[in-house]
Amino acid sequence: MPDAAADRISEAEQSVLEALWEAGEPLTASQVAERVDEEKGWSLATVKTLLSRLVAKNAIATEPDGRRFLYSPLIGREAFLGSESRRLLDRLFGGRAASLFAHLAEAEALSERDLTEIEGLLRELRK
Repeated sequence: MPDAAADRISEAEQSVLEALWEAGEPLTASQVAERVDEEKGWSLATVKTLLSRLVAKNAIATEPDGRRFLYSPLIGREAFLGSESRRLLDRLFGGRAASLFAHLAEAEALSERDLTEIEGLLRELRK
């Protein structure tokens, strides 16, 4: 993953990244703004600021396209999720996934369906 691992991606920046990941192709700032506007109601200026921050963090690339720029992610969604998950585990649970699951179980934040899915995943990983 590029330097974005060192430069924390904010929730707002993640929303912009999500729009780019979902598009699967380079987008203009206006196109990104259209995609996030329904959910966030942000102005084009706000989206451009977020795009600039992501460029500075090496999380997205820009490419000139006439008088505008096209933006595309340099980090994949899975790499981002992996990095953020690891950061959460390290910061809050001493790097131990078992501690995270214990906390969620004690807080009754896991449904029966969640537990069944986790058990299935663990069985798959042990194969």
